[in-house]
Amino acid sequence: MQPFALNYARPAVELAVSTPYAYDSGLQLNVLGDGRIAASDHALLRELGTTTSTAGSKTHFDD
Repeated sequence: MQPFALNYARPAVELAVSTPYAYDSGLQLNVLGDGRIAASDHALLRELGTTTSTAGSKTHFDD
């Protein structure tokens, strides 16, 4: 017998998302294209909520 939910389960849709910042290993922070620290851009933080670091762990957040 197959569980009811499996009749309707579908794979999650992968969204193509690009972040407006990149990790700078020298500063160990996410920086914007113009070199400013991403965590200091209030408009970016309002839009995204946080700037998740891509260095090692996805649970590290820039303060």
